[in-house]
Amino acid sequence: MITLKGISSMATRTLLAELCAAYAAQAGVRVEMESVGGVDAAKRVAAGEAFDVVILGSDAIDKLIAGGHLMAGSRVDIVQSPIAVATKSGALRAMISPSAALKASLIAARSISYSTGPSGVYLAGLFEKMGIAEQLKAKTIVPAPGVPVGSLVAKGEVELGFQQLSELINIEGIDVLGTLPDEVAYITTFSAGLPSKASSESAAAAQQFLAFLNSAQAIPIKQSQGMTSIPN
Repeated sequence: MITLKGISSMATRTLLAELCAAYAAQAGVRVEMESVGGVDAAKRVAAGEAFDVVILGSDAIDKLIAGGHLMAGSRVDIVQSPIAVATKSGALRAMISPSAALKASLIAARSISYSTGPSGVYLAGLFEKMGIAEQLKAKTIVPAPGVPVGSLVAKGEVELGFQQLSELINIEGIDVLGTLPDEVAYITTFSAGLPSKASSESAAAAQQFLAFLNSAQAIPIKQSQGMTSIPN
């Protein structure tokens, strides 16, 4: 059996585990996907660590292509994912919509948390625009790399947790309040790229895997993980 080695961010870990299993059963190709913090993943790729396929936020993929670490023209958009908000199970449900209610809930919360990566960068900018960044700074808990925000919420260490919906829906002990209100919503596109030093054989095998990720068979798996396919 052919084996492909890949790396991805944590946001797509569960999704890719299911898709890789389905692909192995269908095509007889094993894909060993390692999921780590997106920033760390990008650093490892840039440092020259060998992979057959890289799946990260589209901005990170573009930067790796620009830096010559991934093949020019190899970007393939895989899935879109919204940011959601969670509290500990059974806790008083904070209002998160419209954006004015979200702002009030943020100010009232004893503690908040959001991860690094595209969603974290966006949230930091959103809080600046709301004019509450300074108020939130002292009560913001930044999770260690690879630690899900939802796990901190489940333990009661964080009152309001913000992360990709896909990273929250499978964590026990939390209630997902919903995604960010429409007027401040942020959708992350996760994309794939092929290493610039990949052999023609591994590149061809990886491209077949990526085609499967955007096939009709993958759509219900994506939906089950709170993600959507890329619109045609």
